[in-house]
Amino acid sequence: MRSALLIPLLSVAALCVCGCGKKAVSPAAASAAAQVQPVEVAPLTRRDLVESLSLVGSLAPNETAQIRAEIAGQVRAVLFEEGQTVVKDQVLLRIDDSELRAQLAQAEARFKLTELNLKRSEDLTQARSMSQAEADRTRSEYASAEAELQLLRVRLAKMEIKAPFAGIAGARTVSPGDYVTASTSITTIDDLSRLKVEFQVPERFVEQVKPGSKFTLRAQTPSGEVSAAGEVYFTSSIIERASRSSQVKGWLGTVVPGLKPGMFANIDIVLQVRRGALTVPEAAILAKPGGNFVIAVRSRDGASVAEEVAVRLGLRERGLVEVLPLKEGALAEDQPVVASGVGALILYPGMKLAPRPQREEFRVGGGGS
Repeated sequence: MRSALLIPLLSVAALCVCGCGKKAVSPAAASAAAQVQPVEVAPLTRRDLVESLSLVGSLAPNETAQIRAEIAGQVRAVLFEEGQTVVKDQVLLRIDDSELRAQLAQAEARFKLTELNLKRSEDLTQARSMSQAEADRTRSEYASAEAELQLLRVRLAKMEIKAPFAGIAGARTVSPGDYVTASTSITTIDDLSRLKVEFQVPERFVEQVKPGSKFTLRAQTPSGEVSAAGEVYFTSSIIERASRSSQVKGWLGTVVPGLKPGMFANIDIVLQVRRGALTVPEAAILAKPGGNFVIAVRSRDGASVAEEVAVRLGLRERGLVEVLPLKEGALAEDQPVVASGVGALILYPGMKLAPRPQREEFRVGGGGS
């Protein structure tokens, strides 16, 4: 009787053990497997990307010079007006030269005498009536008198202060009757026929800025913001220790009303242009400890599923980022990718997706270039 009862009990126990060997599927897991996630997608596009650098610079004239006297003396006449447009070699100021003119007259008389003596010595030398030593001394006196005469003429010419180039005269600091020396600044001349801009480039970008690099200048004037295109013509060969940057200068291509030397300006300089870069919206990048990914939308068994594609990021511009797939051929132009929300949505490889076009207000750019 006891053995007959044990048989049904053992059968029940065996059935329980067999039932525990199978993995039970919970309702939540079954629901997740069947879940379809709505996502906004955008196609990968190829376009030209421009990497630029924004800096602050200051405007400067094409040429500027402080006008000073080379020879000290009393100002006899001021021949320019402040703010006047002057031409090259225009006389700006005259210094009293009466003493130099008297010295010049004396030197001219001495020169004429040595010229006559030289002519007589040449005649006597031919007639063998003068020694060679005497003839050499006469020639030396003639050369010395000629050099003294030329020196006084040069000094006399410097008593007229002339404009070194065409430009605009600045404020003057002297009046007739003032005594000026070589350290006296009389005025400044600024050539405004074209402007240049000077700015500092951080050392990490120095190699990308070269003569010929293009930039755009923006500045505020009393009439509003103005802009102008320019080109770099000079890059310093050294890095300044204090600022860890290098000096760069560039020309402005056109004369823009309202721009004046000394004004601050914003500089947007082009560092490089990447042609036909494969781009996605910045919001499509999924950053994980293992690197950066995009969620590509693939077709599988008639359904749209998610696939993580590892990428390396390149240039960025106006909400777009260049993507370089780590595996060749993993991405191509027009491949749909999840355009936004990849960091907030629960997405995993193989998950079914319900793709729909990205909303108009979130679209960046306007197609490839």
